[in-house]
Amino acid sequence: MKVVIINGPNLNLLGIREPQLYGHQTWNDFFKVLQNRFPEIELSYFQSNVEGELVNYIQSAQDCDAGILNPGAYAHTSLAIADALKAVKTPFIEVHITHVFSREPERHVLKSAACCRGTISGFGLEGYAMALAHWAQHKV
Repeated sequence: MKVVIINGPNLNLLGIREPQLYGHQTWNDFFKVLQNRFPEIELSYFQSNVEGELVNYIQSAQDCDAGILNPGAYAHTSLAIADALKAVKTPFIEVHITHVFSREPERHVLKSAACCRGTISGFGLEGYAMALAHWAQHKV
């Protein structure tokens, strides 16, 4: 099974950015943890701070069985990302490290989440593992 993880803006700063919200672990270190925990899944990863690059990557992920998307702040604003998710056959789960509904009101609207199979929010980086466990169990 092939699963792609796509992260949006500022997620390249994990471990540095607001560690009280996002923790101290870097993405590269956590990605190795995921690869070790889910050896039966062929994992790939992409991150961009640019909305159009995220749209392009979602569109190119159609050779994957499933995806995990953390669109970052674009979750609250991007119709382009939502449209890309609707346009591809690859099912996605949206993951947010923080509990977006306990944060500022403008973060309570998730435009892209409605185009995903489900949403995981507020469990830290473990949310990615939860999404992978779902894909491993359900084989899409």
